[in-house]
This record gives sequence, C-alpha cells and structure tokens, in this order.
Amino acid sequence: MPLIVRDHTWTQNQNTVYISVPLKGAKTTNVHVICTDEYLKVSFPPFLFEVFLFGPINEEKSEARIGNGVAVFTLQKRRDELWEQLFTNIDKEKQKQVRERAILKVQEKEAEKSKAKAGRIQQEKKYALETMMKLENEERDRIQKRKDEECTRATAELDFWREENQNRQKLQEAGKHDNKPVYQKTERASVTPALHNNANTTSGQRSSKQKPKDLPAPRSAGVIKISFTPRVFPTALRESRIPEEEEWLKKQAEARRAVDTDLAELDDLREEERNPDWLKEKGDKLFMAGNVQAAVNAYNLAIKLNRKIPALFSNRAACHLKLRNLHKAIEDSSQALELLTPAVAANAAARLKAHVRRGTAFCELQLYVEGLLDYQAALEIDPLNEALRTDTDKIREVIQGTRSPSSS
Repeated sequence: MPLIVRDHTWTQNQNTVYISVPLKGAKTTNVHVICTDEYLKVSFPPFLFEVFLFGPINEEKSEARIGNGVAVFTLQKRRDELWEQLFTNIDKEKQKQVRERAILKVQEKEAEKSKAKAGRIQQEKKYALETMMKLENEERDRIQKRKDEECTRATAELDFWREENQNRQKLQEAGKHDNKPVYQKTERASVTPALHNNANTTSGQRSSKQKPKDLPAPRSAGVIKISFTPRVFPTALRESRIPEEEEWLKKQAEARRAVDTDLAELDDLREEERNPDWLKEKGDKLFMAGNVQAAVNAYNLAIKLNRKIPALFSNRAACHLKLRNLHKAIEDSSQALELLTPAVAANAAARLKAHVRRGTAFCELQLYVEGLLDYQAALEIDPLNEALRTDTDKIREVIQGTRSPSSS
C-alpha cells in the first residue's frame, strides 16, 4: 500500500486555495500530478497525496510549482467563497467514480493535445508543399521565358541570313548579264565584303568553323577515396539526436570508471569479485536458476562497487518482485529509469523493462493508475508488443471497474 502524506498545509482566500505538499526527498521527475475541478492527486512513489476538494475549482487557471522538495498548488475557485475545510467527506463508491472521471478527463486532454499537434504538423506540411509548388512554378515560368527569348532571337537571325543570301544571289545573277567585266569584278569585290562584314556584325561575331589543330590529351581517370566517420548508434544522422546520444555515451563511460575501491568490506574479495560486470552476470545466472536471494546479494555487492549501472537496479527490481518486496522493486526501477536518461535508441529495451517492472509493482500494490502510466510509457517504446498492449488494456479495465483485480 502507498504511504499517505498527511503533513500538508493549506491556506485560502475568497477566490484561491494554496496547498503545499512535502515531497519527502523525491525527485521532481518522479512526481505525477492529476488535477480536475473536484480532485487533486500527487503521486511520488512510494508516497501518495490525494484530496477530494470541498468545492469546484477551475483547473485551466490553476497552476503547480514543483521544486526545492515541495509541491505548491495554486487552485482558482469557481465561486468566491471560503471553504469550511479542504476535504469533502464522500463514501468509497463516490471516491471511485471521481477517480475514474479524473482519469478519463486527463486521457481526453492528452488525446486533444495529440490531435491538435497532428493538425498543426499537417498544416505545416501543407504550407511547405504549397511554397515548394509555387517556387517550382516560378522556376518553370522563368525557364519558359528564357526559351521563348532564345527562340525569337534564333528566328530573327535565320530571317536575316535568308535575306542576305537572297541579296547575294541577285547580285551574282546581275553580274553575269553585265557586259562590263571590269565593273562586274569591281562591283562583286566591293559588295561581297560589305555583306560579309554586315553579316558578321549582326550575328554577334560568329566563331570560325575551322577546328584547332593541336588539342590537349584527355585527362587521366582518378579515384577519390571517401572515408565515413563510424557512429556508435545505428540511427541515421539526419534522424538522430546527437546531444542526447553524446550525453548517454558520457554517462556510460562514467559508469565504467565509477568503481569504489575504498570500501573496507571488499578487502577480502577475489579479483573477479571486484568486477561489477562479473557480479551482474553471476546474479543473472542465480536468478535464472531460481536462487533469487543469492542473486539479490550479488547485485547488492555490484551496486556497492558501481552505482551508475542501470541494469543492476533493474535486475534487482525483478528479484524484489519475485520476493514480494514491492516498495523496493519500485525504488530500484525508479533508480534504473533515472540512470537511463536521456532516452535514446540504445537504452530503449532497458527502459521498457524498468517501466514494466515498476508498473507491475504498482499494480500489485493496487495502485492501478500509476501502473497504467508505466505500462503506457512502455507501450510507447514498443507499440507493436501485443502482450504489453493486452496487459495495458486489462489495467485500464480494472480502473474503469469493468474487470475485477483478481482476474487481471
């Protein structure tokens, strides 16, 4: 069962309620809040604060600030009045209905956010596509205009050449019928160069048709060597998140170096027993053989040597689940998830196991809402896992009251 937080404080005025909840040393990343107009819940395993409010509030205008070991809630009342007390006294059946309405409301809000985000992404894609089509049309029009200009210029040059050719033929025919050879020769000699000069000037100084005699030899073929920088993660560079991946690799390197050799009780250990990786493998083999307590002892010693290896906490959480040490299983799973940050593809499988183990422990403690959150987080990592989806649906049915906890 969760530990109920009772040392909270609250104050009020005509239109606002202020609630302060101590976090008992929990990290802000492990605090989960559900707030509706009649219900407030703060979960930070293994502690739980739950209140069925005396009057309705406006959850849209209310806010929460979490930090410095305390969660402070500023709740806006719907009616300007002073409450007689913070809690309202209702029976268990009514409490169950309020919890279910709160969960459904939170799920509906998340669905609306997802739908709005998808719509915004669709609009951005549509705008990008329209912009690209507009640019392509402008480029196509520019190319067509250039083609038309070149076609007009070529047609004008061809017409000019035809006209000059016809004039030249007329002059030649006129010279043949002339009886003055000297004049004919002089006329042809004087007119023809002028026509050639005019044609050369009008056609834009056409290049000579003679080919150069000395041509350079063809260039020899070559090979360009390209070397690619190896990547630790298989994700393509354009789809990767380099800062998160570099931070994860840095944490892994620190975990390999963080071996505490100053513990006095480790003086009598053999060399291999001082290796956390060797102890982890030993614990895994003991767990597979059914010797769960011995596996816990191996993991305990490995954690004393190195507290930065998430697999040690996750595997020890699995042992605590077998031994029914449910609160310890939640603590170890939470510690493993904290070490498995940032979330990258390399630690996706480990994060899935930690979420499932913590969610199982929550469900065993009948904290089905918290368990559902962990199972949903695991399902986001592996959406195609049918067994995981089936378990998630069963937990949701237990929360909604359509399935008994014993049959789940």
